Amino acid sequence: MFLYFIIFTYNRKDSYLCFSMNEIMTKKDIREFSREDLIKYFAGIGEPKFRAAQVYEWLWKKCVYSFPQMTNLSKKLRDVLQTSFVILPIKEDLSQLSADGTLKSRYRLHDGHLIEAVLIPVPGQERFTVCISSQVGCSLSCKFCATGQMDRIRNLTAAEIYDQVVMVNRKCQEIYNHNITNIVYMGMGEPLLAYKPVMKSVEMLTSEDGLNMSARRITISTAGIAKMIKKLADDSTRVNLALSLHAADDEKRNSIMAINESNNLDTLTEALCYFYKNTKDSKITFEYIAFDGFNDSIEDAKNLLKLCRKVPTAKVNIIEYNPVSGVDFVKSEKDKIEGFASFLSKNDVSVTLRRSRGKDIDAACGQLANKDQ
Repeated sequence: MFLYFIIFTYNRKDSYLCFSMNEIMTKKDIREFSREDLIKYFAGIGEPKFRAAQVYEWLWKKCVYSFPQMTNLSKKLRDVLQTSFVILPIKEDLSQLSADGTLKSRYRLHDGHLIEAVLIPVPGQERFTVCISSQVGCSLSCKFCATGQMDRIRNLTAAEIYDQVVMVNRKCQEIYNHNITNIVYMGMGEPLLAYKPVMKSVEMLTSEDGLNMSARRITISTAGIAKMIKKLADDSTRVNLALSLHAADDEKRNSIMAINESNNLDTLTEALCYFYKNTKDSKITFEYIAFDGFNDSIEDAKNLLKLCRKVPTAKVNIIEYNPVSGVDFVKSEKDKIEGFASFLSKNDVSVTLRRSRGKDIDAACGQLANKDQ
């Protein structure tokens, strides 16, 4: 029988461990356990229940990746945990800093797959946003997106999503002497198709046991899955919601986003109104990439206006298209984008023109594809 190894480089600073595939398959990842699960586990081995709180703090608040680092536990107990469980961290594989200050980080997972996260600082503002991934690859195949050209391999675990925020935050502190301020689930993958780990990661990011961030500073972006938008509302989430719209009529949207064939605009509008009714304070945003000669006419703006009037408080982010290898789309001209935005603004729609960041390192919207420079 062959024993295959997933290789991590061990260093004293990060304390990464080497795990064999056999270990990963036979030992449980302790970060899959809830606090209640840990209480039951420690009771079962004759340890007091406060051990669960200690371990939980090491895992989520202090973010350590090895049991020997849990110094308020006895060596005997640390050895027991080491024998029984694994901690599967992500590891930085590549880091690239754009001329505009955007930072793209590529991470290798315990099974060798790669994902990317992006730190986006806003010049002149105390705003540092991390864009994180929720899946390895993506299954939706949106025609303008580099990630959509990849196969979906698997969902990330809650811990792998959480680790992206932790590690990018460390980079933000190192480079900008500032913590991240906002989190957007707009990286690789469709968050609402990885619903359980995404919501668990939100729980830990907002928990006092974790990073204690405000849910109001977190946005989940979706290509448009109506039943999951409603579930998000039913679960009383307080995060903001962004719909990757990119066309405000079904014919055009069908041609670039296959998901629209089963989740058309009427269905999505009804789901968004349901989300608004049940969450009230959460923001709803339409993300709209402007493609030259496709969706940037005043007629397109009129269709978008009609949609905005159906969804209470909806805002629009107009995004500059970023070139993707093998894709024929071209970004809209500056004057057309500004005219499009002006029309919406004059009709009382809140509009933001978002200029691309990190294009020189393939870190801009729609460009994440684990590409080496």
